Amino acid sequence: MRIYQARDYTAMSRRAANIISAQVIYKPDCVLGLATGGTPVGTYRQLVERFQKGDLSFAETRSVNLDEYLGLSPHHEQSYRYFMQTNLFDHIDIKPENTHVLNGLARNPQAECEAYNQLIRSLGGIDLQLLGMGHNGHIAFNEPGDDFGLETHLVDLTESTIQANSRFFEKIDEVPRHALSMGIKSIMQARRILMIVSGEEKADIVCKAFRGPVTRDVPASVLQLHPDVTLVGDEAALHKLVEAGELVCG
Repeated sequence: MRIYQARDYTAMSRRAANIISAQVIYKPDCVLGLATGGTPVGTYRQLVERFQKGDLSFAETRSVNLDEYLGLSPHHEQSYRYFMQTNLFDHIDIKPENTHVLNGLARNPQAECEAYNQLIRSLGGIDLQLLGMGHNGHIAFNEPGDDFGLETHLVDLTESTIQANSRFFEKIDEVPRHALSMGIKSIMQARRILMIVSGEEKADIVCKAFRGPVTRDVPASVLQLHPDVTLVGDEAALHKLVEAGELVCG
């Protein structure tokens, strides 16, 4: 595992964008696994700027997203398809047919999950998977206690996740109770994994995930078993790893 400590959120985003850019330049038709949420916004902004300057092209790149709320249309402002369009896809030259997000309006969620697994296999697998991490160590919608052997599946969102996501909706009753999500097995099959974390509030869970035991109580801890993981975080998020003596690159 490689760990990079950046000065702040902007520097973290720049470092993460460097890694993604290098992947796209090295293999223009690579498959990127993409994440949503507040943490990757800065990274996507950096990628857009590089495209606009003519330094990077996504014309051959394919993408698959980690998850989507069940019941939200792609045009809903809180859907993850909408997030990806507004934060990245609409501002770069990636072909629309090469961007893949789970269908939140699928009539048969199980069939949608199985089709998504097959899609990833048909693309040749994920070359680089971008991840964020929740305060309880969840990755995608894989919550503490979830089976590590799951591929894409239907998720019953926990009350803590519903409460955390309620800030994005006018009323808590509007927050979806279910989602479709890649499972831990799907994530671990990626050739490379890039985890980004920011903020003091993530310091404890980062330490548990990367210094503690591998346990379903902290889903991100399974990344210790992956052969090619890069962790990029700001000083606030990584300071407890540094204090614990973890080798951190500049």
